[in-house]
Amino acid sequence: MKARHLVCGLALLAGGMMTMVPARAATSTAAPAARHVVIVGIPGLRWSDVSAGTSPALYGLAERGSAGTLVEHAVLPLTCPADGWLTLNGGARAQLSHREAGPCPALPAVSPQTGAVAGMPAIVAYNKTFSYDPDWGALAAGARGCSLAVGPGAALALARPDGSVDRYLPTASGLTAADLARCPLTVVDLGALPTGLPTGSLTGSARANAVKTADAALGHIAAMLPRDTTLLVTSPGADGKAQLGVAVVTGSGYENGVLDARSTRQPGLVVITDLTPTVLHWLGAVVPPGMNGTQLTHGHRGGLDATIRGFSGRETAEEVWTSSHSWFFWTYALADVAALGGIGLWLWGAAEDRRRRRARGWRIAGMFATAVPAGTFLANLVPWWLYPHPAVWQYAMTIAWTGIIGAGALLGPWRRDPLGPFGAVSLLTLAVLVLDVMTGSRLELETPFGLSVLEAGRYYGIGNEALGIYGIAALCAASWLGVIALRRYSRRAAMTTVCAVAAIAVLVSGWPGFGAKVGGTIAMVPCFLLLLMALAGIRLNWRRAVLVAISGLALFIVFALVDYFILGGGSSDIGQFTGNLLNGRGGGLLQRKISSNIGSLTVNAYSPVVPLTVAVAGLMLWRPSWFSLKTAPLAYAAEPLLPAVLGVMWLMPVLGWFADDSGVIVPAAALPFALPLGIAVLAAAAYQDRVARYLGTAPVGIAGQPDRVSRK
Repeated sequence: MKARHLVCGLALLAGGMMTMVPARAATSTAAPAARHVVIVGIPGLRWSDVSAGTSPALYGLAERGSAGTLVEHAVLPLTCPADGWLTLNGGARAQLSHREAGPCPALPAVSPQTGAVAGMPAIVAYNKTFSYDPDWGALAAGARGCSLAVGPGAALALARPDGSVDRYLPTASGLTAADLARCPLTVVDLGALPTGLPTGSLTGSARANAVKTADAALGHIAAMLPRDTTLLVTSPGADGKAQLGVAVVTGSGYENGVLDARSTRQPGLVVITDLTPTVLHWLGAVVPPGMNGTQLTHGHRGGLDATIRGFSGRETAEEVWTSSHSWFFWTYALADVAALGGIGLWLWGAAEDRRRRRARGWRIAGMFATAVPAGTFLANLVPWWLYPHPAVWQYAMTIAWTGIIGAGALLGPWRRDPLGPFGAVSLLTLAVLVLDVMTGSRLELETPFGLSVLEAGRYYGIGNEALGIYGIAALCAASWLGVIALRRYSRRAAMTTVCAVAAIAVLVSGWPGFGAKVGGTIAMVPCFLLLLMALAGIRLNWRRAVLVAISGLALFIVFALVDYFILGGGSSDIGQFTGNLLNGRGGGLLQRKISSNIGSLTVNAYSPVVPLTVAVAGLMLWRPSWFSLKTAPLAYAAEPLLPAVLGVMWLMPVLGWFADDSGVIVPAAALPFALPLGIAVLAAAAYQDRVARYLGTAPVGIAGQPDRVSRK
């Protein structure tokens, strides 16, 4: 069997599944064009500020129209009001100069007579450093020369590259019904809310008073709207703290619903870059090519109070993620070190009994460590974000699920197989993520290894921090099932089994209708091909190495072309990349991703240690004798496929490191999962009571009995 046959076989299997797997169908509808569009911005507004008592005007609009949570993330998670208005201006992420932790800069000076933004040319020049390429003035261009800006933020949203605007009013206090009817597009800035706790926790404060004032002004504007007007109320950024914002739309096609967008694939969740192309669609204008946002659509909802409670729960979940994410990883890593290191020190010694007891201890500790990621995802089966003390609930359920999974793996019918518990947990982890991605990625939202819509800006598929775990679990599960098939049936059955697992894992991660993960496709395909070659007994030469190296990139190109040309314009990450490339914006996108990859090495003090740890781990697997390791050679002798399995499990997050814009975060997040898994697998294989009898390697000793490998 030749290596090219393996490549062709995997490609054919992928092609066959692609014909059977449709893109996820939209369940909502877009609105028709409107004669008038009015945008009212209240920077800093959150859903926890909104209720029938505190903001009756906005509550009434949400009840009649469609509501959604707005991801305000522009260039940085902290999107200041100026950043939000600028992002509306050009339909792409933009900002004024400020640090990630703030403070927010003041809005640029605006002429009170003309509304001209004097510093606009400098703002345009500054934003060229980010390579997002806003189409400056696109929002105003959609109004065909007649747009009205009310307030300095609105002027920033409607300014052309030279800073000029069509019409301007300094404040909303003098706005009249005639003003609103004069132009197709009016943008109103009601001013940013002061920073502080949500209104319900700060009754009578300056923030609560500001919410009431803004709501009263909103009610006055809503009462003056001309007929056939589509109204968008939104929160373009916040002053002082990264947060999720508000989006409410009233008008034809948005009655009594929730806002949807193909960019997030999450009902009720939209992105700030969706707003500009949506407004242009309402105005009947052409959306410039290369603008990545998608149109806001309308889906059905239940009661408004329950909907708002769900939106506020997402705010809570993001706050828990932001405050506990880093210490979770430190706790996980230190617990691994304490458990495995403590067992090693407690049972230190070269005696056979000590070695075996130490191996059993590592097997048990590694089993529970390996079960942690699946436990974090399954914790989302219960809406902990709606309970008092949500962080306690989330991590208590994570611990409970980890215990259940670990105990089940150690006591299951596969327990006599040294590698069975690890294969079973890897298969469970893979199954949880596969099913979750195929059904909307709900279990990954706001989990430690999952998706943070506020910080990471990914809303579906496999998150950056889960990518390494997903790939390692897929390879481990495929190897375990393949070895079972090899022992019981034949080499052909083993390879078919591995191919099936590979096809499912790769397609769910990379297919545009599911995960649309670029880095996952590029990283996993070569590793699965190497695993298949090891099963087939094919030696790796330079020609085969080239085929393996480009296999992931080749499949990614297939996915990208199918998404962009067949599935409807490319709203997924893969489709957006293809669209940018075809519209001449690929260079800036690649530059930004490369910069992000390199910048990941300076995220925190732990980041520079990751490359060294990964390199040492790879050398220990490749040349255990250099480190005077005894367990690895024994394990390799007992399980002849193990060097290849551990090799591709090491290689996958390394390839993900270079293929994904999150960079070193991919192996860093995988290390607390991968290292205990590798140590426990080696220990379990080395000190089993038998040697493997597959791949033609079963050693024969005196009287035909298996020869025991020396453990001295």
